[in-house]
Amino acid sequence: FQGLAEGIEAARQSGLKPKPQPARGGRPGVISWRDAARIDDVEKVRRLVAATGMFSAEEMVIAAELVSERIEKGRQSGYEFILAEEQGRLIGYSCFGLIPGSETSYDLYWIAVHPDAQSRGLGRQILERTEQTIRRRGGTQVFADTSGSEKYIPTRAFCERTGFNKAAEFADFYRLGDGKVIFMKRLADGPAN
Repeated sequence: FQGLAEGIEAARQSGLKPKPQPARGGRPGVISWRDAARIDDVEKVRRLVAATGMFSAEEMVIAAELVSERIEKGRQSGYEFILAEEQGRLIGYSCFGLIPGSETSYDLYWIAVHPDAQSRGLGRQILERTEQTIRRRGGTQVFADTSGSEKYIPTRAFCERTGFNKAAEFADFYRLGDGKVIFMKRLADGPAN
């Protein structure tokens, strides 16, 4: 212990700061990506969508249920995921799937980024990885549904900034005064790299 104490004191006197050690699960600022949902993602997704403050209690339950369904049924569930983690913590994800009855059209069911990780371009990165996966599977277009309420202005702006066009709007879809807006994006031809 004396040698350790002398080393710490020498470093302190020389002005050197100890090198911070990364937390378990990765280095700060380094995102790890995966597409395989795990059982612990059920609760991680529930916490993430709750943290955004954008989703109702019912929507939070649905988001978690889709993860469970994917784990139970695999690809037959129709739900695919892209998950972004930093230091073992889920900071963003997407859930998407081939629209039943279509050979090339996909729904983007969910895309969410934890508030601590917003404004870093993570939403765009998740969307790009989602689109790459869709193209590899032969998809040619993606549809995203959202609320027409004022609360969802940032969501609709994100869709427009990332190349989606408004395809349809249905007044009073969710409740009186809250319509449904459907965005559509055509993907570049050919498989993604």
